[in-house]
Amino acid sequence: MRLLNILKETNIIKVSPDSSLSSVLSKLSTSHDAGFVFDDKEKFLGLISPYYSAIKSSHPGNAKVINCLTHPPKIYLNYPIAKVCELFIQSKIHYLPVFNQEENFLGIISVRRVLSHFKNLPIFKTKIEEIVKNRWRPLVTIRQDANINDALHLFKTRKFSKLVVVDYQGKLKGVLSYYDIVNFIIGPKSKEGRGERVGNKERFYNLQVKTFAKSYVLTLGKERLLTDAIDTIISKKIGSVIVVDKDRLPIDIVTSRDLLQFYINKEKGGFFKQVSSSIGKLLSR
Repeated sequence: MRLLNILKETNIIKVSPDSSLSSVLSKLSTSHDAGFVFDDKEKFLGLISPYYSAIKSSHPGNAKVINCLTHPPKIYLNYPIAKVCELFIQSKIHYLPVFNQEENFLGIISVRRVLSHFKNLPIFKTKIEEIVKNRWRPLVTIRQDANINDALHLFKTRKFSKLVVVDYQGKLKGVLSYYDIVNFIIGPKSKEGRGERVGNKERFYNLQVKTFAKSYVLTLGKERLLTDAIDTIISKKIGSVIVVDKDRLPIDIVTSRDLLQFYINKEKGGFFKQVSSSIGKLLSR
């Protein structure tokens, strides 16, 4: 597959370097969205993402975009899909800029567009259990009665974009993403006195996770196929699916990153070369 076939050239969120961070974040609909920053000569400068600009760097909402830029890796049209997947994983950004060899900006490529291609590949006719059983780290959850400060600590130390929310029995109650709280972190838009502003921040950090968590969660059993996970992620425009057992206890989470890594592992393992070789032998008979 050529990257040109999944390149997005229109409806890109373009913003000015003089815009405020809060105005750009208000244009983004999910934690994985990004605003692409260009100067008045249409030169690409960088991008704005909720995680890097508001969680990791803690820029205030009135900061200018030019001071909050993230410089993502560049994608070139001749890159193989496996390399693109690696850059998505390394950068933790779901939208990356695409250039030609003359360094002209052509458009963007998204994780979701890559996954749309993956769902037609036979390697993804594999049970979700294959990812679950090979997981080297346990699922990280947070109690619904924990406070936002605890959640923020997990976001920063574990570098997750979402946290699985459970009750005291460990049953699934929802999901909290850093996008759900980003507008509170970058500060109020109104001009308050410093004492009032600090007080509001302290109250916010002490609020319980369930105040902001989304209770509507998409789940799948581990016996379902990876193609089911891809279809759910694409159709519902989300970044992950919670894997639950028959008692609705969360046992894992399958993310877009997991699906990209699954493809990379198959590529490095020579799966596609083996398939091509087998097809070649059949055709030569």
